Amino acid sequence: MPQGPVRRPTIKDVAALAGVSKGMVSLALRGAPGPSAETAARVVRAAEELGYRADRAASSLALRRTRLLGVVANVRNAFHAELVEELQAAAEEAGYEVVLAPTTRTRGEGAAQEALLDSRCESLLLLGPESGADELVALDARAPVVVLGRRPRPRDGAGRGPDVVRACDETGVRLVVEHLAALGHRELLHVGGGAGDIAADRRAGVEAAAAALGLGVRTVDAGFDEEAGVDAARRVLAQGWSGSAVVAVSDRVALGFLDVLNREGIAVPGRVSLSGYDDSPLAQLGHVRLTTVSQDPAGQARCAVRLAVDRLEGEGSEEARDVVLEPRLVVRGTTGPVHPRTDVSE
Repeated sequence: MPQGPVRRPTIKDVAALAGVSKGMVSLALRGAPGPSAETAARVVRAAEELGYRADRAASSLALRRTRLLGVVANVRNAFHAELVEELQAAAEEAGYEVVLAPTTRTRGEGAAQEALLDSRCESLLLLGPESGADELVALDARAPVVVLGRRPRPRDGAGRGPDVVRACDETGVRLVVEHLAALGHRELLHVGGGAGDIAADRRAGVEAAAAALGLGVRTVDAGFDEEAGVDAARRVLAQGWSGSAVVAVSDRVALGFLDVLNREGIAVPGRVSLSGYDDSPLAQLGHVRLTTVSQDPAGQARCAVRLAVDRLEGEGSEEARDVVLEPRLVVRGTTGPVHPRTDVSE
């Protein structure tokens, strides 16, 4: 019987046989930096076995690509720094490189994003951005965008919008509330982050979990950094707050609140139990040992890079994707059983 034309092997076939990404195959066959010697040899063997020959036109087009992933992060946020490190590792594995544009006191998100686009970054990875949802939709129309840690809510019909990778904040704060309830705490002080999406999700999660357990909640709005935690602690203590448990919106806020409690001689966790959110490197220090919630930065980074690469290589979804990872409670030394006397002013 006559046979149809033999299908020419593709770079995807080589990647499957070698057990690596298509980007890694491209780097290995071009002799570019990135793959280890062992990986490069495995790719070459797979290409030879399949009889793969690079398409000259496609290769010429690929050479015009930069294979750069732009990352916008807050340089003063320890959790962002941890995410950047994980993103770099995940990007290298996929055959891409990371370009970092930090936001600072003098440069906002918009300027950082434009700098990355001017540097010919093919996709932007934004860590907890403050930009509005419609702004993110417009940015995604210029280059594929992945948002980490936040769920933007664009208006209907605004456009495809960015892909999202995040931990389930509702679950994370519920784990904290259940932990404090099991220790006997009946009244919680939630130090919130204001009106943003992340703060709103965490506040709603605290309130829902507390209601389900019959706990009381008082919320004081602050922000996401240490200064906000300091300010919130000073305000509530001046007002005669006499609670026994604090659920802070972030580790940085918790650390600012803890600093004030320490200065006032209020024992933690003897008189007040305190929890954060992020499991940042500072929370893990031996003299802090903050009870907090881990958002799996390595898992978030791998998912974010995969989403970006899929779109750049024509394998992404037509609909924006929302990848939600399960957070994990990390119990350390700042939470303990409720003290029989909860008036911290005594």
